[in-house]
Amino acid sequence: MPRFFCINKENDRFYLDKEDSKHIIKSLRMKEGDNITICDKNGYDYECELIIDSENVQGKIISKKENDTEPNVKITLYQALPKSDKFETIVQKTVELGIYEIVPIMTNRCISRPDKKSMKKKIERYNKIAFEAAKQSGRGIIPRVRDMITFKEAIKEIKDFDMKILFYEDGGENLKDFKYENLNDIAFIVGSEGGFDALEAKYAKENEVTLMGLGKRILRCETAPIAALSALMLLTDNM
Repeated sequence: MPRFFCINKENDRFYLDKEDSKHIIKSLRMKEGDNITICDKNGYDYECELIIDSENVQGKIISKKENDTEPNVKITLYQALPKSDKFETIVQKTVELGIYEIVPIMTNRCISRPDKKSMKKKIERYNKIAFEAAKQSGRGIIPRVRDMITFKEAIKEIKDFDMKILFYEDGGENLKDFKYENLNDIAFIVGSEGGFDALEAKYAKENEVTLMGLGKRILRCETAPIAALSALMLLTDNM
C-alpha cells in the first residue's frame, strides 16, 4: 500500500500537499476510493481512503495503529563531516536502518570545512534525503539531521545517554562484551577520513565515552557508521 507522511489533519481526514497529491494522481494513477497509508510523523499509521477533488487529495481515516517499524532504543549518530557527498550516503542508509537523529560534527581531522551559509544548504539537503529514506523504508518518524556542532560540544551533549561510544580506528572495547537490555538511548561517534587524533580519543575517554573498535579492518568513513548501526540494531534486538 502506498505510504505518505502528513501532519495536516482535521477530524477524520488528512489533507495532502500538492506534491504528494500530484504523485498520487499522475505517477501512481490512483483513484478515489483506493487505500493508502498515512503516517503522522509521531509513530502512528492511518489506513485511509482516497478522496480526490480535482488536483487535491484527502485521506479519509479508516483505521489507526501504532507504527511497528521503530526501534525500541533511540540511537543518535554523531558523524564527523566527510568530503564530497559521503554524508548523503550516510544519512540515507542510517535512516533506513533505524537511526533516531544525526548530528554532523567538526573534528580535528575533518578535511571538509564548509562555512555557515553553505552548511545551511547542506543541512536542508540532508533532511530532504532523510525524509525520502524514511518514506521509502516505512519509518514511523522522520529522523532529523541537526546543525553541525564541535567535537567537544558533542561530548558534552551525550553525557546523559545510557550508552556513549566513540568508534576508534586504533581499537578499543568489543561491542559484543556489553549488555544491551533496558537501554533507552545510545549515542555513537564516528570519524571522518583519518578518524580521530589521540587527543580527541583521550578527551572522550576522560568524559566516560567508551572507545570501541569495528574489527581488524580499516573501514571507510561512510562504511563505519552503517556497520556500527547495523551491529547496534542487532545487539538491541531491533534487526
